[in-house]
Amino acid sequence: MHLRSTESTNTRARELAAAGAPHGTLVSAREQSAGRGRQGRTWTAAPGRALLCSLIVREPPRLLPMAAGLAVAEAIGPQALLKWPNDVLVGGRKVAGILVEGRPQEGWAVLGIGVNVALRQEDFPPELRDSAGTLGLDQQAIEPTLARVLESLERWLAAEPPAVLAAVRERDALRGKRVRWSGGQGCAVGIDQHGRLLVDTGTDRVALGAGEVHLEP
Repeated sequence: MHLRSTESTNTRARELAAAGAPHGTLVSAREQSAGRGRQGRTWTAAPGRALLCSLIVREPPRLLPMAAGLAVAEAIGPQALLKWPNDVLVGGRKVAGILVEGRPQEGWAVLGIGVNVALRQEDFPPELRDSAGTLGLDQQAIEPTLARVLESLERWLAAEPPAVLAAVRERDALRGKRVRWSGGQGCAVGIDQHGRLLVDTGTDRVALGAGEVHLEP
């Protein structure tokens, strides 16, 4: 389902999933008026310049967020790295974000994906111009990018957890970097077998299972 404009592709996909839409149902849009990101933030994109889509996943795998980030990074290219758990960076700037929502008790999740395919730097709000990035492609590249993302998703959603983790570690943007989060700060040292971010605080090693981490300047 492709929409010219919608409040949020995730909202529409959630409605469809709750109504019984099958695995693989895709909602995409040229424009969103109330796009959502992680941690309650908004996701903004100039009309017709970003890939905005949401995919219904039935019986989602345990590492769904990481598998999704990996698939998007792979679709972008070898230069794309993953900032745990699933932000995609190119040149240190965020070019794609992923929002996973769903009802585990009902066996489904919605995978929201936003990729800044053809945005220009002036399209970003002033507060994001130092951190947000773009692939810098033409608007005509949005559909081919979607095709590559879906192809990668099909493969990584079916992959075994050890394969997902190994591939994520190869694209880990945080390893060896100083990071901070709401509970402290330290040096990121990798990702464990459960998909948690490992951080050496200098006095201890902690495993972060959820939340937001920030690179120290």
